[in-house]
Amino acid sequence: MDKVDWHKNHIDDSTIITDSYKTTQNVRRYFKSKFGENFKFDRDFMNWINNAIGLTMGDASEEWAKRQKSK
Repeated sequence: MDKVDWHKNHIDDSTIITDSYKTTQNVRRYFKSKFGENFKFDRDFMNWINNAIGLTMGDASEEWAKRQKSK
């Protein structure tokens, strides 16, 4: 699996979540571009994404949206 620089690389829906995943401002910008200013990380979602190695950021976006609907 290619190493991703979570600070600098362009992130889109097809970006694979790697074992080097970091919650960075770049990642936050990606989610805010999809969900607007309502996007917020919470502990449960951060735990989910840290364990989502091999999934995509598109999968992570779907998971966040699903969690928001269930609130």
